[in-house]
Amino acid sequence: PAAAPPQRDPDPRRGLASSKLLLSPADEQKRLLENRPDQPQNPRVLRIAIIGAPNAGKSTLSNQLLGRKVFPVSKKVHTTRCKAQGVITHQDTQLIILDTPGLTNPLKAKRHNLNEAMLTDPWDSMKHADLVLVLVDVSDHWTRNSLSKEVLKCLSQFPHIPSVLVLNKVDILKKKFLLLEIATDLTEGIVNGKKLEVKSALKQDSSPSAKSRLHITWASPPESKVPRSSFGQEKNQAQEGSGLNKSSDVGGAGTGEAQGTKPKYHGPEDQKDRKGWPHFQEIFMLAALRGEEVDTLKRYLLMQAKPGPWEFHSDVLTNQSPQEICDNIIREKILEYLPLEVPYGVTQVTEIWEEGECGELFIVQSLLVPRESHKRMLIGRGGKVISRIAQEAGQDLMNAFLCDVHLKLKVEVKG
Repeated sequence: PAAAPPQRDPDPRRGLASSKLLLSPADEQKRLLENRPDQPQNPRVLRIAIIGAPNAGKSTLSNQLLGRKVFPVSKKVHTTRCKAQGVITHQDTQLIILDTPGLTNPLKAKRHNLNEAMLTDPWDSMKHADLVLVLVDVSDHWTRNSLSKEVLKCLSQFPHIPSVLVLNKVDILKKKFLLLEIATDLTEGIVNGKKLEVKSALKQDSSPSAKSRLHITWASPPESKVPRSSFGQEKNQAQEGSGLNKSSDVGGAGTGEAQGTKPKYHGPEDQKDRKGWPHFQEIFMLAALRGEEVDTLKRYLLMQAKPGPWEFHSDVLTNQSPQEICDNIIREKILEYLPLEVPYGVTQVTEIWEEGECGELFIVQSLLVPRESHKRMLIGRGGKVISRIAQEAGQDLMNAFLCDVHLKLKVEVKG
């Protein structure tokens, strides 16, 4: 067993709500979720599904867009176990981020002890999305030049939903000129109905400043007249630094195609030999972990919002309950400190969740493992591993709930 008495982060902007918590974390979050949205005079809204292969950085990007840690993050795949929503409210606009599990197949789901929801949740999120961000890890040289079969299948099932390609972890890629090849492969050389014209000032330059000199242009299809967009100037400003430049403005927001060209979508049966998706509206290049160019993407998303009522009160940051956030944070640490497939067999059971008179939280959670050897791994020599997990999880919970948290973890072999 281990306790977590670290110091609380005093910054109130890092809590679940932007307002100062006067109630207990559970009561405050419940109140916010039950409150009617405080609708502005002309509300705008955009529901964004973030999809991609496991460990592409979806939760990291979601947290960066939100400005604080709401979703669990680790280097291991399948950290996100269920769909969850994050909420960004800026002036009269509300962005609802649908953070989803990585798209996987039944065989891999069985290997990692994943429930059926891990297979269906990304598809459910797509059904309710106004825009989809397809995240690709460009640091993975095995997968970066083609979209996964699951991602392509998802896009082909929902071709009417505008999609944007986001190349993540560009800071890790030493040879920045490879981004040109990757972008071409993943888009099949077509973006927004226009052919990519790859022109690079980089050549073999791999210096840190090289990304800012990377330019990809795409021209209008022959005999098509693309009118100037009313938001073209704003959009170009939002793309500064993203490494993209256009030879002409696109048509209306959310069209996904240049005017004058009829989109040709491909059904699931056509995806067998495909590597990319030729219907992306835009391409963004960023480093989510370091926050590079995340604001560029965020400004773009705010501009894509359409008139419509807000779904959440402006103080809400996530639709998750405090208990769900607690489980996610502890699981994140377990994934981080246990090797190979071991953490995927851990079952979490909350035995005590009590709120003290001064608003502090007392949490006792049992971690059930299938084998005695796994128990020894999780506890660690002299209890060091479980102590570190409790310490770090407790600190994250304090930062999330803005109250003192006393966390105790117990490890038991499943009966």
